[in-house]
Amino acid sequence: MRRTFLAAAAALLAAITIVGCSSGSDSTTLRVGTEGTYSPFSFQGPDGKLTGYDVEVAQAVGAKLGKTVEFVQTPWDSIFAGLEAKRFDLVGNQVTITDERKAKYDLSEAYTVSEGVIVTRADNTDIKGLADLRGKTTAQSATSNWAEVAKGAGANVEAVEGFVQAVRLLKDRRVDATVNDTLAVGEYLKSTNNDPDLKIVAKTGDTSEQAFAARKDSGLIADVNKALDELRADGTLKQISDKYFGTDVSGQ
Repeated sequence: MRRTFLAAAAALLAAITIVGCSSGSDSTTLRVGTEGTYSPFSFQGPDGKLTGYDVEVAQAVGAKLGKTVEFVQTPWDSIFAGLEAKRFDLVGNQVTITDERKAKYDLSEAYTVSEGVIVTRADNTDIKGLADLRGKTTAQSATSNWAEVAKGAGANVEAVEGFVQAVRLLKDRRVDATVNDTLAVGEYLKSTNNDPDLKIVAKTGDTSEQAFAARKDSGLIADVNKALDELRADGTLKQISDKYFGTDVSGQ
């Protein structure tokens, strides 16, 4: 009898604990996975705080949803594993919308529209377009859409953690080129006074749309899309876009 009572009490305590956890931070906090090393989208500002276009858009979405946004900094190549492991609720890090990702994750409507460019050293005369990447080596985040673009052109891809590392390898002559988003490349060139060691040689012809990603059937995306629609309507997305790019890249 005593053993039965103690077992029942323990079960009741466990149930109370589980209920307490489920009604805690999960209901009031939106956890967002982001790199924190991808300027101007997600990076550490001069004050050491996380900032950037994606960061501010995520914060604005959270405000519309009445949730506090908590960022979980994660390297890009493990960011979807973190999402699947429920370390966070959304990925907010320029996730390009692809059919493969649509099949695997819930994706929001686009909040960035951009195109790809090829970057080489300034003294390179061999690469003038996408076709010239065949047999060459490019530096890319292994799981990024730009890695797929480079591979599709016949390039050998050397995996890196982000654009800054790609530029370093390029300038050290360890790779021939890197393919990336025109917005990220433009921000880098602006911050380095048009780095004389590098040049943009061509566009890839790929227009990409970036979105938030959630676990499949998470139930989050409908609310995120509603928030994005409201942020478009009230001019917030344009304001954030103008702040970081001097133009509207939100795809309105």
